[in-house]
Amino acid sequence: MNWEAINAVSQFVSSIAVVLSVLYLAVQVHRSTRVAKVAAQDAAAAAVRDVTNTFMENAEMARIWRAGLENLDSLPAEEQARFFHATHQFLKALETIHFHHTNRLMDEQLWLGWQEMLKHYIVAPGIVHYWDLRNELFSERFRKYVAALEKPTRRATVGNLLGEEGLKAKG
Repeated sequence: MNWEAINAVSQFVSSIAVVLSVLYLAVQVHRSTRVAKVAAQDAAAAAVRDVTNTFMENAEMARIWRAGLENLDSLPAEEQARFFHATHQFLKALETIHFHHTNRLMDEQLWLGWQEMLKHYIVAPGIVHYWDLRNELFSERFRKYVAALEKPTRRATVGNLLGEEGLKAKG
């Protein structure tokens, strides 16, 4: 074999190795992207769970949240402040979920569920009041998204889903 043939075979083998390396990297990037999506979805769900767990574990906060959603004026100033803090955390968690969705880190089916929840809560009277006063704390992208949301025909939140009679009987 002459040197030209050996050189040609080496270049061919090197080319195949490069192609295989690129394919391997593509597979790894794809897997990495999937892992990032799952992590983002889990973190988003955990953020909402952190807020709502407070309502499950603390009867006073559950009462404040439920009352604040429907009639903020029924709460004394200190409880209105607690409602505002909870609302801020709740909406920040949903803003993060929206951010993940717009950056393609959120599965579309999961996103549709979060979007549906946001549609119902963002029009609750107490959250409307908070949003009118504090929406500048959220990204412009999220504010525009919220403004464009279709309003539900029948609002369903923990504050009105079961009705006052159902909540009193259960709890």
